[in-house]
Amino acid sequence: MTLNRTALILIGYQNDYFAPDGILHPVIEEAARVGGVLGNTLGLLERLGDQFAMVVSTPIIFSPDYRELERPVGILKTIEEVGAFQASRPGSRTIDQLKPYETIITEIPGKRGLNAFSNTNLEKSLRRGRIDHVVLAGAVTSICIDSTGRHASDLGFAVTVLSDCTTGRTVFEQEYYCENVFPLYANVLTSSELSSG
Repeated sequence: MTLNRTALILIGYQNDYFAPDGILHPVIEEAARVGGVLGNTLGLLERLGDQFAMVVSTPIIFSPDYRELERPVGILKTIEEVGAFQASRPGSRTIDQLKPYETIITEIPGKRGLNAFSNTNLEKSLRRGRIDHVVLAGAVTSICIDSTGRHASDLGFAVTVLSDCTTGRTVFEQEYYCENVFPLYANVLTSSELSSG
């Protein structure tokens, strides 16, 4: 992997997932804690952040009345019901731990669903940056990480999922996706393996 043709895509690093008082923090708390996801991600940014061609954050943010959602089901319905990721509320903000890396992180707004490419200019930004490889980190493994990774693969990008920088809703889910699902279309590495590769 050539990092100067690679983008690190950060998905869901927002207070509603990662802050202790986040509305959806209990959904990922056990798996994120067990895997040390946040610490591993910050360590990767410290070691390699400025070596990636791009580091992109794709936050999910909704208007207060969730008008962007039409007949939501599953996780999107839950998000609406509990009032998560509302614009101008603390839960939708990027976590403070990423502030030291603001100068290297490009925020790409518009994500309203599961896939970071949907309703955003992520693909256009990657093409403009001559990116051919994407590395995924964040939450939630079985939903946003998987749907973004599959879409990236369909678009012709090489995909790597960082097993220790992604978190599922449970430890079992995280392990299952990393061992049985992601290898069908992506490389699965730890952040240390990426750093040493």
